[in-house]
Amino acid sequence: MADSMIVGNFLGEEALAAVGASYALTNVFIMIAIGGGNGASVLTSQYLGAKDYARMKTSVFTALISFLTVSLILGGVGYYFNGTVLRALQTPDNIMAQAELYLGIYFLGMPFLFMYNVLAAVFNALGDSKTPLYLLVFSSILNVVMDIFSITVLGMGVDGAAAATVFSQGVSAVISFGLLIRKLKTYPSGAVKRYDSGMLAGGTRIALPSILQQSIVSIGMLLVQSVVNGFGSAVLAGYSAGSRIESICIVPMIATGNAVATFTAQNIGADRIDRVKRGYRISYAIVGAFAALIAFGVGIWNGEIIAAFLGGDTASEAFATGTGYLSFIGWFFVFIGLKACTDGVLRGAGDMAVFTAANLINLGIRVAVAFLLAPVWGVAAVWYAVPMGWTANYLISFAGYLSGKWSRRRVI
Repeated sequence: MADSMIVGNFLGEEALAAVGASYALTNVFIMIAIGGGNGASVLTSQYLGAKDYARMKTSVFTALISFLTVSLILGGVGYYFNGTVLRALQTPDNIMAQAELYLGIYFLGMPFLFMYNVLAAVFNALGDSKTPLYLLVFSSILNVVMDIFSITVLGMGVDGAAAATVFSQGVSAVISFGLLIRKLKTYPSGAVKRYDSGMLAGGTRIALPSILQQSIVSIGMLLVQSVVNGFGSAVLAGYSAGSRIESICIVPMIATGNAVATFTAQNIGADRIDRVKRGYRISYAIVGAFAALIAFGVGIWNGEIIAAFLGGDTASEAFATGTGYLSFIGWFFVFIGLKACTDGVLRGAGDMAVFTAANLINLGIRVAVAFLLAPVWGVAAVWYAVPMGWTANYLISFAGYLSGKWSRRRVI
C-alpha cells in the first residue's frame, strides 16, 4: 500500500497503474510463500503439541531449505518471463515499460520475500505471533522510509519503490532467521536432521493444497486483471488503489484463519478436539467484530482513502472506479473471515480435499462473472463477483466442518 500511495502522489496516475498491473502477479508468488509456510507449519505445530521437539526442528529446517530452493527457481522464471505475462494480461502500452521494470526487480528479490513469509509462518507454528508482528512493523516502516528516499531524494521511479520493498523485507528476513535459530535452541531435543526427504513428502501433501487455498484469491485477481486492464490505465489506477485497501482489510480475516489452523494443529497433536471446536466458535466473534469495524470505516471514509492514492484528485475516472469498488466490497469482508476460519480448521487437521474444492469453486465464480458480465455491467462486474465467490467457498467448507471427518485425521 505504501508503494502505491507514494508512487501515486509523487510519480502520477500512470506509475500507480504500472504498480497495480504488477501487483496481482507478485501477490500470487507471495501467497505461494505464505501458503507453503502455513502448510509446513501444520507439521511443526503438531510435533510441538506432541512434544516431539527433535522432529519439530527437523520439519522447520526441511521447510526452510525447500522453500529457499523453490524461491530461487520461481524468481528466475518470473524474471525471464515477466514481460510475456504482462502482455498476456493486456497491460496498457503506456505503462508496460514501468510495470516490467517494477516486476523485474521484485522477482530478483523473490528469495528474500519467500523466506520472510515462511519464517513468519514458522514463528506462528511455534505459538509466537509477537516476533513476526514486530518484524512486520519494522519492515513496513523501513519500506515507507526507503520508498520516500529512493523516489524523492534519489529521483528513482517505480524501480525505487520495488527496490525499497525488496530491501526492507530482505533485512527483516535475515533478522528473523537469526531470531528463529536462537528460539529453536531453547527446546530440548535429541538428534536433529537438517533435511528429511520423507518429512518433505509429508509436508508437501499438506502444503500444496494450502498453497492453493492461500493463493486462490490472488490467482483470481490475476485472471481478472486482464478484464480491468481492458478498460485503460485510469480505471486500472483506481482499481489498484481499491485493491490495496482490500488487501489490508482482509489481513485480520486471513490472520484469524491462520491462527485457527495453528490452534487446531496443536490441539489435535495434544488430542483436544473439544478445544478446537471452542476456538472455532470464538473465531466467528473475532472476524465479526473486524468486519463491522471495516464496514464502518470504509463506508465513511472511502473517498478520502482513494484520494490519498491520487494526490487528492477527486474528479478523475480513477477516483470514481476506486470509490465504487471500495464502497461496495466494504460490506462483505465478514464472508472471507468466515471462510478463512473454517478453512483454518480443515487445514490444521490436514483435511485438504474439501477446502481445495471450495477454493476452486470460489476462483471459478470470480473469473466467470468477471469475464462474462464485464461487457454488460462494466468494470464493476469484477468486484460484484468477489462476495459471490467468498460465500460459496464458506458454505462448502462449513459443510465439510459439520461432517466431522476432519476431527479423525492425523498427519503425524
